[in-house]
Amino acid sequence: MGVLASFDESVCHIIVVDDACPESTGSFVTENCHDPRVEVVKHATNRGVGGATLTGYRRALELGADVIVKVDGDGQMDPKFIPTLARPIMEGRADYTKGNRFYLMEGLAGMPYMRLFGNLMLSFVSKLSSGYWKIFDPTNGFTAIHGRVAALLVSQRIDEGYFFESDMLFHLNLWRAVVADVPMRASYGDERSTLSIPRVVAPFLWKHLRNFGRRIAYSYFIRDFSIASVELVLGSISLIFGMIYGGIHWYDSAESGIAEPAGVVILAAVTFLLGVYLLIGFLNFDIQNQPENPLHEDL
Repeated sequence: MGVLASFDESVCHIIVVDDACPESTGSFVTENCHDPRVEVVKHATNRGVGGATLTGYRRALELGADVIVKVDGDGQMDPKFIPTLARPIMEGRADYTKGNRFYLMEGLAGMPYMRLFGNLMLSFVSKLSSGYWKIFDPTNGFTAIHGRVAALLVSQRIDEGYFFESDMLFHLNLWRAVVADVPMRASYGDERSTLSIPRVVAPFLWKHLRNFGRRIAYSYFIRDFSIASVELVLGSISLIFGMIYGGIHWYDSAESGIAEPAGVVILAAVTFLLGVYLLIGFLNFDIQNQPENPLHEDL
């Protein structure tokens, strides 16, 4: 109830999604909250954070929302921060915004060490899979999205579990939506997260790898084909050839005790280095290829 009481007049509708909560949170809110802006939507079965968020998006769109903000009910996100979070969208500078708890150093003091380490690792692989190289803290759930962009996403097959925020970034990149980080402070009270970092690392890495492959295939070989596509193909072939060719001859030389000819060494080294050079060129292009023009203005 403390979270609901923190919403100011800038918020028109408050949708509480009860994701089959065993504590009957939805019923408690219905009985004890008298704010006319509050509406409770209940799930018959638990669908996860992503499923609850998508339900909230759909209901917000039915209510005609221009900007939809997701706030968790654990008290770690201050609703008074909503105007700041929504400002880049309302000013036409972004389609989707998210909090970044790592921007302000003093805000990290209360973050559990395991969560801090997990976020650092997952932030890097999320850059690779989503294509948003300038975005950090991808698992931050304090987000805002333009209604027109949300309407594109609610019909997509977005992960409904803890991978939801990262999968959202992947789908947003496919639509070439502009995503912006907004510095924020997070408070960590007595609430304990149900997210186990050791348990999700392997599944998260696999899903990021899958999304990376899908993004590269769609962005560089289906929707477009550019010099970066050529660099990726030739660079991969050259690198793999150099490693295999050099590895085979190194093994043969080690077994026989006879040094390989200089030409063999040079060919292996040149193809390997050429592959590295081309892949670095592709990576540089991919980093600079982050969307810049907001999508919602054209929808």
